[in-house]
Amino acid sequence: MSLVEDFLTQDEELQIVEAIKQAEKATSGEIRVHIEKTASVAHSTRATEVFHLLKMDTTELQNGVLIYVAVEDHAFVILGDKGINDVVGATFWNSSKDIMRAHFKQGEFKEGLIAGIKNAGEQLQKYFPWQEDDIDELPNEISRGDLKN
Repeated sequence: MSLVEDFLTQDEELQIVEAIKQAEKATSGEIRVHIEKTASVAHSTRATEVFHLLKMDTTELQNGVLIYVAVEDHAFVILGDKGINDVVGATFWNSSKDIMRAHFKQGEFKEGLIAGIKNAGEQLQKYFPWQEDDIDELPNEISRGDLKN
């Protein structure tokens, strides 16, 4: 088994999916997590590729958020869509990154992802609150592996 399969247990994945569902109850934003072994390009470039491959750029308000993790590289990226980036500052995701990084350094990957998801949801709520007619535009499950065009 590769590190990607060992990164989270099935139960941990279910807890992360539940964290996504809970975070999205307070915001119209869409949060996804993608895990893969390694990136052959810069992590920010790969996160952007994955963002588009997962069709996260198709949400009505352009308010999708991807948490991308490259397991063997010990790297992660939080990437927001244009709608978010148009209304927030360049340091908007720093608090989520700091929380996640602190957990990851302790080997607490599930806890780091859940804390990052919760923080991202709270941040998104300020700019993209949940609306009465809100629909879940993207799947909440964790995607994994080396997605291709």
